[in-house]
Amino acid sequence: MSTPAMSTPGMPARHSVEETAIAKIAWRLVPFIGLMFFINFLDRTAISFAGPNGMTRDLGLTAAQFGFAAGIFFFGYIILEVPSNLALHRFGARIWLSRIMVTWGIVALLFTWVESAEGLYLLRFLLGVAEAGFFPGAILFLSLWVPARHRSRILALFYVAQPLTIVVGAPLASLLLGADGLFGLAGWRIMFFGVAVPAIVVGVVAWFYLPDRPADARWLSPAERDWLVQELAREEHAKATPHGVHAGRAMLNGRVWLLSLIYFGLIYGLYALAFFLPTIIAGFEGQFGTKFNVFEKGLITAIPYLPAAIALLLWSRDAARRGVRSWHVGLPALVGAVSVPAALQMGSPAATVACITVTACAIFSALPNFWAIPARFLSGAGAAAGIALINTIGNAAGFAAPYITGAVKDATGSYAAPMLIVGGFMLLSAGLSFAVGRAAPEPALSPRTA
Repeated sequence: MSTPAMSTPGMPARHSVEETAIAKIAWRLVPFIGLMFFINFLDRTAISFAGPNGMTRDLGLTAAQFGFAAGIFFFGYIILEVPSNLALHRFGARIWLSRIMVTWGIVALLFTWVESAEGLYLLRFLLGVAEAGFFPGAILFLSLWVPARHRSRILALFYVAQPLTIVVGAPLASLLLGADGLFGLAGWRIMFFGVAVPAIVVGVVAWFYLPDRPADARWLSPAERDWLVQELAREEHAKATPHGVHAGRAMLNGRVWLLSLIYFGLIYGLYALAFFLPTIIAGFEGQFGTKFNVFEKGLITAIPYLPAAIALLLWSRDAARRGVRSWHVGLPALVGAVSVPAALQMGSPAATVACITVTACAIFSALPNFWAIPARFLSGAGAAAGIALINTIGNAAGFAAPYITGAVKDATGSYAAPMLIVGGFMLLSAGLSFAVGRAAPEPALSPRTA
């Protein structure tokens, strides 16, 4: 519905065109990009399910070696992140995102036959090289389709694919792990094969399905297409003069680097949990005397992520209604900073999982609202470079988190100290988020409802 402030002559018809255009994007593009993200995160974190279910034993890995294998992915990812996103800006989303997906699917398939720790390190590095540019490319793609006032809600719909990956992927991985011995392969090898094939298939489909820009979308009416093209052009012009940040300057922009540090802390928490939660749950037997079979472990791993998906949508709905504020990032990060170290101090599996659930809700509530912030002041090639730089620096935590977690676990014999480190990084993100809000003007509160 129109708000009173929008009830000028002609505005209802324009608002109707706006609503139908955004609704079509939400139904036509977001589910497909979300499916790509679902497969992306499943392939990236499949190692977390393989590790405690035979892979670490078969390859003779310590916790630190497992963490190094999980984290070395991000070396390859970081090296090609910015160049890959600039290539997407040049060649278009249809070509580049489909290329990325097919390439990582082929590399992921090779994990089926890995025979040594060194081979695992190499494949994880190559998987990072292959995936480089996908996530910031998807964020950039959506920012090229969705005007700023709708971006928080659309990014939330996209980002919900990440927690849902664990909700669906953990039981799915457990079923594949249960096929141990099929074709003479260990269950963890079958799992790697099973989660790799969809990437290749969907990558090929993306080539034919994704339009590069709104002007190419035949499923938009002429009026919707004209409104969307004009609205996005108006926003690009507003960002370009006088406050816009372009490609070269984006790499040196102070706000970009500050946002990169905030993102680093959030990603540290995300991947410490993503890579080690199945192992922590597998350790419940020794810690609490409670034993679970493979499928039950998968279901328990999924538990924190369904509430996280709901929290993500509700928190982003509030952000869309008010306009994204720095505290939409800082407050969840602060909650996570408290709940994650508390998890390993609990006296039962249920209490531990409850604290981890709060942490997952906090991380996933902060992330989509975080990504609405850089799009306010980055435009064109500057958006491609700036978003990729933020993602590159943030994803350095993707290496640091699993490696430090594994190494500290080996040194101390428990996950309590590693989770305290996670809390420290999330506290850093919270503090910097609130500092950003005090140091820079934020958009006025919006009367819109989501």
